[in-house]
Amino acid sequence: MQRSSLFHRSLKTRGFCTSQPEKIVAAVLFERLPVVIPKIDPVVYAFQEFSLRWRSQFRRRFPDEVLGRSDAKGKGEYQIDYVPAPRITEADKTNDRRSLKRALDRRLYLILYGSTYGSPSKEPVWHFPEKVYESEETLRKCAESALESVIGSLTHTYFVGNAPFAHMAIQSTVTVPDLPSFKRFFFKSQVIGTNKYKIGECEDHVWVTKDELMEYFPEQAAFLNQMIIS
Repeated sequence: MQRSSLFHRSLKTRGFCTSQPEKIVAAVLFERLPVVIPKIDPVVYAFQEFSLRWRSQFRRRFPDEVLGRSDAKGKGEYQIDYVPAPRITEADKTNDRRSLKRALDRRLYLILYGSTYGSPSKEPVWHFPEKVYESEETLRKCAESALESVIGSLTHTYFVGNAPFAHMAIQSTVTVPDLPSFKRFFFKSQVIGTNKYKIGECEDHVWVTKDELMEYFPEQAAFLNQMIIS
């Protein structure tokens, strides 16, 4: 008992009991993968054109009867004129960032506008779906709860891995001295089998590309540019 009391008095003297534990926030990078194949880079397109002309010039010549059999094959069968869907949607034309039916050849990321932990004076700010870690079994469970509170159900989602793939430490600054210090851990989740969600628990929301994302987080652009590889 004497050793125990001495140990506790030592901790109290050092100030360990008075320090508050740092908060941990689980955030979700919720992304929609590209719906259509991205356009070919001009350099790659030029190389493919050159390769096609080269093969046409030096390819092996077959007898006409062989080519004739190949041309005759399939005659009399029905042919369907295929018209591909446009790559530019109505949401692209109107710049409707609340819609998932835009930027079909790019990845889109969900961000919310509203009050969140760490926002100055609890004012609404742009942020990812997130939640302060409390009593959840794991940090991923906390991230799932954060996303579920926003979209209502995790039926059309897929969490990539059980561990966070990035984190950032938030510290108080001279301009914002009342900002609490905490760590934000990012989990990745993807849209599966749907192109529309009923977003709640926020004042506004947008689905944006990586380039557009930097417009909403200019101070964190360097971190986000390293975190998101697309």
